[in-house]
Amino acid sequence: MEATYLKAINQALHEEMRRDDNVFVMGEDVGELGGAFKVTEGLLEAFGEDRVIDTPISETLIVGAGIGAAVLGMRPVLEMQFGDFISCAFDQIVNTAATLRYRHGGQASCPLVLRAPSGAGVHGALFHSQNPEAWFTRVPGLKVVAPATPYDAKGLLKSAVRDDNPVIYFEHKRLYRSIKEDLPEGDFTVPIGPAELRLEGRDLSIITYGGTLHQSLDAARIVEKEGGLKVEVLDLRTLLPLDREAILATARKTGKVLIVHEDRLTGGIGGEVAAIIAEHAFDYLDGPIRRVCALDAHTAFSPPLEEYILPNTNKIVEAIRELAAY
Repeated sequence: MEATYLKAINQALHEEMRRDDNVFVMGEDVGELGGAFKVTEGLLEAFGEDRVIDTPISETLIVGAGIGAAVLGMRPVLEMQFGDFISCAFDQIVNTAATLRYRHGGQASCPLVLRAPSGAGVHGALFHSQNPEAWFTRVPGLKVVAPATPYDAKGLLKSAVRDDNPVIYFEHKRLYRSIKEDLPEGDFTVPIGPAELRLEGRDLSIITYGGTLHQSLDAARIVEKEGGLKVEVLDLRTLLPLDREAILATARKTGKVLIVHEDRLTGGIGGEVAAIIAEHAFDYLDGPIRRVCALDAHTAFSPPLEEYILPNTNKIVEAIRELAAY
């Protein structure tokens, strides 16, 4: 069955709520409106207001109530209407949810999912365009995922709901209706942790995730068509824990690595990926590790300025050519 990225998430929510009565959804406008992007459409009619709960505009309330419910055995799926506002609940996420199992010596768990629609390229400007994943990828006790395909969007969300740890699930808004994929019938999950090799190559590796996966694949096809370069594309999918083995395998295979993500350059997870490669695969490298990321600037509302700030296919193509020629 063909499904968009958005529909895949919606299907996962329906299926997990049917499978387990302890799963419920909570957030701003998730019920009657069906979510700001219609991701939760149909859930209220299917499961009722006790399991699809509209909240005040308070991310602190949403996460705080979710942690309490998770400790008591429920499996809340909490929606941040825009991922930017996840910072309002930062203390509860990193100091309460992430530490809970450790603080209780493994005798308690906090099985909640935080859905965070994130990403730019939709002219959302300052407060509706951010990629805040790097804030959380250094916090023990959390898991962080960023699917880039409908299959992974569905499979990773189902795995996140079933996980006994807090999982932050970053879904890129630009992908909601722009990509489609045939999904298998029946229940399936995608494991949290392993990366996925999207394209095999020999000359250069791109390591990416989320919204820049498809731009990277397009760039790889362009350079192959124009000059025969075979670019390998690795989709991280999970950002915490990182699949170090897959990262090192592709770096050792091609000897040249380009890291691409939509988050800002400074402090982005690309720096950690580069450090892993530099520390454990330096002898295999035939060139510097390069990064194509957003500029260290706030996302502009103006479409030309937004395009200037963000990574795109053309910028990735240029970086591939420069690194391949090194």
